[in-house]
Amino acid sequence: MAREIPEQVKQAADRFRNQFEGLRREIHKVIVGQPDIVEGVLVCLFTGGHTLLEGVPGLGKTLLVRTLAESMQLDFSRIQFTPDLMPADIIGTNIIVEDPATGRKEFRFERGPLFAQIVLADEINRATPKTQSALLEAMQEKQISVARQRFQLKPPFFVMATQNPIEQEGTYPLPEAQIDRFFFKLIVQYSGRQELNEILNRTTAGKNPTVQPVMTGEEILASQQLVRNVAMAPHVQDYAIRLTLASHPNSEFATQTVNKYVRWGSSPRGAQAVVLAAKVYALMDGRFNVGFDDIRKAATPALRHRMLLNFEGEAEGIVTDTIVKDILEQLPTGVPMAAAGK
Repeated sequence: MAREIPEQVKQAADRFRNQFEGLRREIHKVIVGQPDIVEGVLVCLFTGGHTLLEGVPGLGKTLLVRTLAESMQLDFSRIQFTPDLMPADIIGTNIIVEDPATGRKEFRFERGPLFAQIVLADEINRATPKTQSALLEAMQEKQISVARQRFQLKPPFFVMATQNPIEQEGTYPLPEAQIDRFFFKLIVQYSGRQELNEILNRTTAGKNPTVQPVMTGEEILASQQLVRNVAMAPHVQDYAIRLTLASHPNSEFATQTVNKYVRWGSSPRGAQAVVLAAKVYALMDGRFNVGFDDIRKAATPALRHRMLLNFEGEAEGIVTDTIVKDILEQLPTGVPMAAAGK
């Protein structure tokens, strides 16, 4: 017999769905179409993860982040990544200040734009690896270390980075260690005919929609905790584990496609992302327990950037989305628990 969910939990889940839908509505006042992208960004927000948006220029990636910031009462900063950007330009630096009364000089830390709650790292692949790596500690530890001092970032802390996939000159691919710290990688596609028509109506006819704040930082933190409290049965969690292990070549769950084209599979962060995102999808569907379909829905955006292709995969133009799809099609949802414990 299924365990009855307490009324307080039901109310919290209803409030979560209302706030999620409220944010979605405010964003779509400005952003036309792209429902999967908007939903993916909100999933990252409610799980405490970071988002990597990939798409050609002009598809509204930057506008999406700005609109998200306007729909919440959070500090927002934008960093335009360029080849000459230095780590101190985003983190901050110690400067010498003089006390006008005593004339005494001392070092004072001047905080950089990374000290915000929503940070837009625009065209992140245009900065050098040294500057890109300056984000690692902030994204993972929610803190910044400078000259033996540690500064805690104000929660919730959320990085949204954009990158252009078509211009290679003057760009620097993200290091594997950094790209693994992004919860989801979302691919922004071109708008269709009807969507483009609505974009023109909104942007060339003098319409200026006003976005209203929907949530505070405290409410977001409470929602993130609610997500982590969503129940997951052992056999469903085992499916997420096997799904992640299947991305590793020569593992017991790997498919022929993985063995042929993949050099490295997903890290444990991939499994964490799949599970947490699945919990959000369950809440959005009015459930307080995760199902197999929730896991499958989270798999592609959580795993596509955590697999490295080998030479053959690169040469044949294989994309990791195809590999994830192959895993989902061939991996059974349930196996005997004895086999699951291998």
